[in-house]
Amino acid sequence: MMIMKNKDVIIKKSKIAGRGLYANRDFKKGENIVIYDGEKVTKKVGDDRFEEQQKKGLFYVFLLNRKFDIDGEKGTFGKYANHSCNPNAESVNYDGKEIWLEAKKNIKKGEEITYNYNLTGDEPFECKCGNDKCTGKI
Repeated sequence: MMIMKNKDVIIKKSKIAGRGLYANRDFKKGENIVIYDGEKVTKKVGDDRFEEQQKKGLFYVFLLNRKFDIDGEKGTFGKYANHSCNPNAESVNYDGKEIWLEAKKNIKKGEEITYNYNLTGDEPFECKCGNDKCTGKI
């Protein structure tokens, strides 16, 4: 079941977790896929929200710069990209002003777009990417 769509990506059920972000066209390596949008919040607010989201197994807060984070929970498309230990995309921070998901390799129409969340912290979260290179943790 598709819930949201634009010309480049669609959101639908994922084998990894919940809903996922899928290519609605081919992407070439190095091409921007979608902006990671959401609410721009202070570091303190971002840290608090990250802790609350983690309790639910959600990960929407992104480091933007030294003063601000982006909380993608109320964002549009980027928040649906799931974690993978062998991703086809990566997050790119443009001068602390915006974050994009960029193709790490060529991506075919219909492929799920994934990136490595690179979470840091004391308590690892179980990874469910199912990839043969899976480390078992996010």
